[in-house]
Amino acid sequence: MSDLLDTIRDLAKPTDSKILMVVLDGVGGLPLDTNGDTELAAAKTPNLDALAAQSQLGQIELVGAGITPGSGPGHLSLFGYDPLKYVVGRGALSAVGIGVKLGAGDVAVRGNFATLGEGRVVQDRRAGRPSDEKNAEIVGKLKAAIPDVDGTPVEIYTESEHRFVVVFRANGGSPLGANLSDVDPQATGVPPMTAQAHDDASQKTADLVNAFVQRAETALKDETQVNGVLFRGYSDVPHFPSFDDAYQLRAACIASYPMYKGLASLVGMDVLTVQGEEDALDGKVQALKDNWSKYDFFYFHVKKTDSTGEDGDFKAKVKKIELFDALLPQLLALNPDVIAIVGDHSTPSKLATHSWHPVPLLIRSDYGRRDLAQRYTEDEALKGSLGLRKGTDLMPLLMANALKLNKYGA
Repeated sequence: MSDLLDTIRDLAKPTDSKILMVVLDGVGGLPLDTNGDTELAAAKTPNLDALAAQSQLGQIELVGAGITPGSGPGHLSLFGYDPLKYVVGRGALSAVGIGVKLGAGDVAVRGNFATLGEGRVVQDRRAGRPSDEKNAEIVGKLKAAIPDVDGTPVEIYTESEHRFVVVFRANGGSPLGANLSDVDPQATGVPPMTAQAHDDASQKTADLVNAFVQRAETALKDETQVNGVLFRGYSDVPHFPSFDDAYQLRAACIASYPMYKGLASLVGMDVLTVQGEEDALDGKVQALKDNWSKYDFFYFHVKKTDSTGEDGDFKAKVKKIELFDALLPQLLALNPDVIAIVGDHSTPSKLATHSWHPVPLLIRSDYGRRDLAQRYTEDEALKGSLGLRKGTDLMPLLMANALKLNKYGA
């Protein structure tokens, strides 16, 4: 464990108090013009406003100044794991999230279906966000066309929309390395990149990835929209200290997207069953209600605030924030001893991608000091008494507000 987790583990004590951490994925934003509002400020959020007036606010920097976090590092930071020490690729998170078991020497990679134009130029990195049904159809084509690559077994899985997972299995006990460059250029108007190994152990993996990309494009050549694949986030089997052990908590995850379920599972949270589609939050609220008596920490994930930001759709992101605001009273009706509203990173519609900007943080408990902030927005968070915090500060703050930490020292 890191020094901080060691210290918290020594101080933590089990109590009956309950903590609810709500992660509005990618919630931080930017105004579209100099004098405009961010998505949070533009949204009509009477329930969040009322909660903010009773809470402490501040800002969270997930990794470090100027560093744009991926969702994995962002969440690890919120859970109290130093993202510079505990590193895991998106591939393993997605694989574990959909129930795939990884063995020693296997490499999992997260894939995006993409639309490629003339000259293999990337026109859409997400292939128009196809339906899960279309995703499964394309995965079926790839399974039939690529059962293995040069004798290395390959497994291909549907994740959601444009995302899929590929697992390259270690063949004959020879481990595969996961230290290689992305195929996804994370930009349009350019061709996919060629995977390059960063060490000798990863050269075979790079060769397998490049061969897979070529064979996939051949298999999908008759598709008009989903006709290419982009890879990033290679990873082998990760190992993390137990969240429950570090914090003396019974912890549960309420999420729909496989990657977030995978991350929660890797740190040892119980992943609860959620009914309904990702965009329908009612199933998540029901899962929270049904399991409220069984756990004392809940991680509640809301995805679409991020997806709409990635699409560059300011109005749609505002709408998703307002939809969450409408269900907030149901969460508060459970009377959590501590509730936190936070993001795992910012995804401004203006940039249509993750950004380095700090995310607003809200904490309400019976033990918070009076605060000047009156809304849950970026500008109001600047007024908050919590100031600018590291992501890894959040869990100790929540534990303290829930009276779950003993005194340190004599």
